Amino acid sequence: MKWEDFVKKVGKLPVIDTKLLLTGVKDKVQISRWQKAGKLIQLKRGFYVLSETHRKVNLFEPHISFLLKKPSYVSLEKALEYYGLIPEGVPVYTAVTSKRAAKFTSEAGVFTYRHIKQPLFWGYESVTVNSQTGFIAFPEKALLDLVYFHGIDISLNYLEGLRLQNVNKLNLGILLKFAGRFKSLGMMKAASIIKKYIEQNKRSEKQL
Repeated sequence: MKWEDFVKKVGKLPVIDTKLLLTGVKDKVQISRWQKAGKLIQLKRGFYVLSETHRKVNLFEPHISFLLKKPSYVSLEKALEYYGLIPEGVPVYTAVTSKRAAKFTSEAGVFTYRHIKQPLFWGYESVTVNSQTGFIAFPEKALLDLVYFHGIDISLNYLEGLRLQNVNKLNLGILLKFAGRFKSLGMMKAASIIKKYIEQNKRSEKQL
């Protein structure tokens, strides 16, 4: 298959699964040559995206994250950035999975996966952009996942350092409900401190 014909076939696909879509490409060497020429970017074995020069659709990274590791959902700092809860851009897409931890690095980005016990694999929603569906933690679960994975001793000073903002997007009822599902006194304590921080910031915003 010629490159031009290949692009016509897969140009509108955000991610190319060679097992399903490259039936017309019989020679694996051809795929390797396109990759070495910078026309294809390998995400992991069997999964590629077209380089920006040849790409016809904008990539939705949470969709890529889910395809690379199922089941999984984007969480922690990257989800907080997505909701505008922290001001800084986060370069790494960190996701939570009930499967084995993993990491995939390519020109398309860095995607890491943290393992969580199956009973704690919840608290996320599906989000579709440009016909690409990914899964992202609810903001309350993203905060609690951050505490859970980093073993953070939450304090008001820590939350100030995190520069947590737009706290009106957080639902205190959901936060406490989610914390209870961890069945951990430490997580309940963390949730109560986060609740106090949110209430203080809401009062400050009203005074302004």
